[in-house]
Amino acid sequence: MGAAMVERLLTQKPVMVYNRSPEKLQPLQRAGADIASSVLDVLQQCEPIILMVSDGAAIQSLLLSESTKTGLNQRTIIQMGTIGSSESRAFQTAVEAAGGQYLEAPVLGSLPEAKAGKLLIMVGATSEQFQRCLPVLQLLGTEPQWIGEVGTAAALKLALNQLIASLTTAFSLSLSFVQQQGVPVEVFMNILRQSALYAPTFDKKLERMLDQNYANPNFPTKHLLKDTGLFLREAEPLGLAVDSLAGVQQILETACDAGWAESDYSALFAAVSAALRSPEA
Repeated sequence: MGAAMVERLLTQKPVMVYNRSPEKLQPLQRAGADIASSVLDVLQQCEPIILMVSDGAAIQSLLLSESTKTGLNQRTIIQMGTIGSSESRAFQTAVEAAGGQYLEAPVLGSLPEAKAGKLLIMVGATSEQFQRCLPVLQLLGTEPQWIGEVGTAAALKLALNQLIASLTTAFSLSLSFVQQQGVPVEVFMNILRQSALYAPTFDKKLERMLDQNYANPNFPTKHLLKDTGLFLREAEPLGLAVDSLAGVQQILETACDAGWAESDYSALFAAVSAALRSPEA
């Protein structure tokens, strides 16, 4: 996702990039991006700084080490990955203590939307911060939305990803059930499409599930598992009944344990099927 976002930004302005795995930057360098030798290099030369990394632990190690946090003074950090709302508020506190500013701007969408500048961007910040960073955010999404203070956009993103996990698991279970009961898939889909139960994501993932083709993911199963765990961690202290999502988490773990961690999350279908197949099968 980060690489796709850089490709989009490069069509509009110069971009400096850093990655902990330098070999991943070679295509971006060929596309015209400047390559930074360190995080501190980025902090010293860029404003604002966009983060798109895997989780809160990666943010902590990249941004708040002893060698980098001194570079946060008078810098604006736009954190666009999916993390917990409590994590995001903690990062805001740490960045502001170092003299910088922090916004969260998680996104909904995948690689095609990132490359086309059509991501759905949710922003947690002050209204002044939102307006100041809006021109940059509009390069990645046509209508970024200000949700509220830091933490609110992170929570909204987790709520949406919880739906991804739950809807995909529920659809996978129904699809597998009708197959094994001898109901033609197209009959099932025709009825479903005419009902209030239908969600476009069902057709988006149907072919992958029927073909058991989970390669070239836009969103890997391991990331959906991570986000499901984040939702559970944030929801349990609120007293919400999360038993159903805990079951989804177990199915995601089954998919990852079977070898689909790096594959498209439509591999949930294989994990709920009676005949679980490994990627090598």
